[in-house]
Amino acid sequence: MSDEHTGATDGTDSTDVGDGVPAPATDPMKGFRGVQAGTLVIEAIVVALALPVVATLGHGITSFQGWTVMGVVAALIVMCGLLKKSWAMGVVLALHAVLLAFVVALPSIAVIGLVFLGVWLWLLWLRHDVARRMASGTLPSQQQG
Repeated sequence: MSDEHTGATDGTDSTDVGDGVPAPATDPMKGFRGVQAGTLVIEAIVVALALPVVATLGHGITSFQGWTVMGVVAALIVMCGLLKKSWAMGVVLALHAVLLAFVVALPSIAVIGLVFLGVWLWLLWLRHDVARRMASGTLPSQQQG
């Protein structure tokens, strides 16, 4: 079994990330998944708060629009527990595509999707940067001393 974030592979010593770079004292990706889960919860709340918009400007909460928004809210909450999975980010981005598809029927819902898509793209860039810094050994928790 391979752990992509700590560099431990198939029973090798997990004290280095590779090329002699020491592993961080704590897994930074574990904390980062907490940030991502918190972002998903905030996004679920904001999308749920858009249900009155669907009721007023759309075809009602019991319409396809309403059920789709409620489904996205439920999926965002479920994804909080699945962030360790390799496919989780693809699902999160697909949920944003669903929100952006509302641009035809309810542009206000699409705006929420666009704003949070920007947040998620920034978070993905940060995750890439943390992984790069961990591999090069420049994280503060990897420094001697």
